[in-house]
Amino acid sequence: MPGVADTLDLTADPVTLTVALVDVPSVSGDEQRIADLVERSLREQTALEVVRSGNTVLARTNLGRERRVVLAGHLDTVPVNDNLPSRLEDGVLHGLGSVDMKGGDAVMLALAGTLTDPRHDLTFVFYDCEEVEASRNGLGRVERELPEWMSGDLAIVCEPSNGVIEAGCQGTIRVQVRATGKRAHTARGWMGVNAIHLLGDAIARLRDHESRVVEIDGCTYREGVQAVGITGGVSGNVVPDECVLTVNHRFAPDRTPAQAEAYLRELFDGYEVTVTDFAAGALPGLASPAARELVEAAGGAPVAKLGWTDVARFAALGTPAVNFGPGDPLLAHTQQENVRVNEIGHCYEVLSRFLSAMP
Repeated sequence: MPGVADTLDLTADPVTLTVALVDVPSVSGDEQRIADLVERSLREQTALEVVRSGNTVLARTNLGRERRVVLAGHLDTVPVNDNLPSRLEDGVLHGLGSVDMKGGDAVMLALAGTLTDPRHDLTFVFYDCEEVEASRNGLGRVERELPEWMSGDLAIVCEPSNGVIEAGCQGTIRVQVRATGKRAHTARGWMGVNAIHLLGDAIARLRDHESRVVEIDGCTYREGVQAVGITGGVSGNVVPDECVLTVNHRFAPDRTPAQAEAYLRELFDGYEVTVTDFAAGALPGLASPAARELVEAAGGAPVAKLGWTDVARFAALGTPAVNFGPGDPLLAHTQQENVRVNEIGHCYEVLSRFLSAMP
């Protein structure tokens, strides 16, 4: 895109950095240009160790500090929807990726460029392909090939969180609940068994189901079990012999995927249940010393993350993780993506205070 700089000024304010990043198109799978820009800027302007893995850029300090904090943000966006280039109006920055999540990336870059003597050793992970299937996610590649780069005492995923610390995340599991009947001509329906009718009880169980509300480390996680799809039917004059109900369960991080599966099998006892997808949640991890420092620097009460994010990848490796970044996540993936510039500044100030303050 015309006017895009060849390098980023990492000492600029994070709002200026956000504008520069938004104006570089980086739809999933097409991140080379923005990854080149980030890599070149880090190599030329910092003393960080910098490594490239595909279109993921990794950088870190090696100062021998007692603790290490990992900051992570993805560089890709969903497809362009007539929302480039960026525009700044009345303290609000509009444009693709402004919320999800180039505001967070800009905060990370500003920290990399200005924190020359941080309290903790720092690792920065700018990764690719977060907005597409999990098998392409750059964090997965780093975990497989460079796992030491994901290790730390605390990980901060700078996804939009309205500038509030969101601790841990829910797990998710999808299942198919299947009913099997017997085909017959609808003119002689009594000779068949209607599989769609058989699923009526399963749907009633969902309707009457009361999901758990769980408090962990002062954070309230609200579970949910929802029907998200149903298929069945052969033709307009045939009693169907199969019907499949797809159900998504968002579960609190005190449960493992296996426990969530057992919960659903009990809920749908008498039906055939097949797991089609799952991902473990992440416990808040707020008891770790580094997490306590971050909460103190933020000056507000953490809340539970109601959804799944890449914090779960860090938690699975034993690194406590939180979400903390500028912008309203409800605006992510919309044509109207925008972020208030004061929220970008707030997140930078909190993280700068947390990472540079002395005991």
